[in-house]
Amino acid sequence: MSQFTGNLTEQVYTTIRNRILRGELRFGAPLSRRVLAEELGVSIVPVGDALQRLEGDGLVESRPRVGTRVRVPTARSIRGHYILREALESQAARIFSEKASPEERDEIRRLAHQLDALYLLRPDESTPDRLFEIHLFHMRFHMRIAECTGCDELCQAVEKNQVLIFNWLYDTALDGQAPPSGWHSELAGVLVGSDPEQSDAAMRRHTRYRMEEVLIRMEPYFGWGDRSTVEFSKRPRRKAAPPESPEGGRDQA
Repeated sequence: MSQFTGNLTEQVYTTIRNRILRGELRFGAPLSRRVLAEELGVSIVPVGDALQRLEGDGLVESRPRVGTRVRVPTARSIRGHYILREALESQAARIFSEKASPEERDEIRRLAHQLDALYLLRPDESTPDRLFEIHLFHMRFHMRIAECTGCDELCQAVEKNQVLIFNWLYDTALDGQAPPSGWHSELAGVLVGSDPEQSDAAMRRHTRYRMEEVLIRMEPYFGWGDRSTVEFSKRPRRKAAPPESPEGGRDQA
């Protein structure tokens, strides 16, 4: 029986995406429509629609006659996501420092302190649910900075390009290592200071953090697309039937 009600595709999409972001489905993990449908208690149709949407997000990849899996990023795509995030969020930081109201500045400062407290209180053996909660709060903090710019197009660009989602995804490669103490409070302290140049520079430093470490951790995955796709296969291929003999029977070995 299905665990979902209402819009099945949306709920299946969210469930699979969260499993990827939690690290339950690692890079390269095969995604069978049939298996997922059975696990979630739904038909193959919403699962297929959800996987197609996740492929559009860049979290999943498919190959004809081979199957679907959690996308394995390349070094180039990882650098590209970091560059895109830096461009969008540094612009958000610049506009925030110019336009944010006193109440919005206080809110960002408060959210930063709360986020740092979450990281500080997190034990080394944190459960996936605990890490998931921290990542959600982290996304809320950064998204709120963009929202306070009053620029809908900028917010839409951050969301559409999944820049915070990819930041979260790559963080799973580092096993959710906590940033330095006061990392977000330090950023917020610059943003609320009303200096666009300093805010821009602070956000650029912030978004570049650990990129090289992520690339090193991800190096074993690079080149998967050029290797055997055994792990990527959805199902074994059926053996072809032997050709018929001219008399209409099967050829005998």
